[in-house]
This record gives sequence, structure tokens and C-alpha cells, in this order.
Amino acid sequence: MSSADERRLFAVKLVHTVVWVFFVACILGIPALALSDRLLGASVLCGVVMLEVLVLLLNGGACPLTPVAARYTTDRRANFDIFLPEWLARNNKAVFGPLYVLGIAVLIYRWLG
Repeated sequence: MSSADERRLFAVKLVHTVVWVFFVACILGIPALALSDRLLGASVLCGVVMLEVLVLLLNGGACPLTPVAARYTTDRRANFDIFLPEWLARNNKAVFGPLYVLGIAVLIYRWLG
């Protein structure tokens, strides 16, 4: 891999990681805001994450940055395109999907209660 490819891969991984942190903050913020009666804010975060889910669905379950990163490396480990531990990159949807659903459940409960 050339040094130019290494720099490009680093940039893609950095952007991917920043985007990931943003969406994790949104997912964790949903129940936090709902439990503090900031239901509109929690609802906005639900919508933001739902847009991410839609993008992933339209992309066959993959982040659109993954094929960009793939141009610059032959590595295909679960975390080749993001600065996360490999186990978390591999299990990302299994970890944060249920947390998102739980956040939605908390929000609905607070809206109704």
C-alpha cells in the first residue's frame, strides 16, 4: 500500500469513526432525553438514527464509507474501515440495534405516560 493510500485510508477511517460516534451518541441520547422529559429532542434523535438505518438498508446493510475504504487496502477485517476494536466493529448492529429499540420503547412509554 502506498503512503498516499495509507493517508486516504486513515482519512476515511477517521470520518467513519466520527460519524459512528455521532450515531452512538444519538442512540444513547434517546432514552436519556426521554427519561428527563425532553421528548421532542428524543424524537428528533430517533428520526436522525432512522435516517441512518434507511441509508444502511439501501446499502445492503453496509456503511457507504466501507467501499470507499476498500479502495485503499486489501485488509477485510471487520474494522478495516473504522477505528474500533474488531469485536465491536463485527457486532456493532447486534449491540446498538437493541439499544436503539430500547430507546424507542422508553420514548413511547414516556409519550404515553
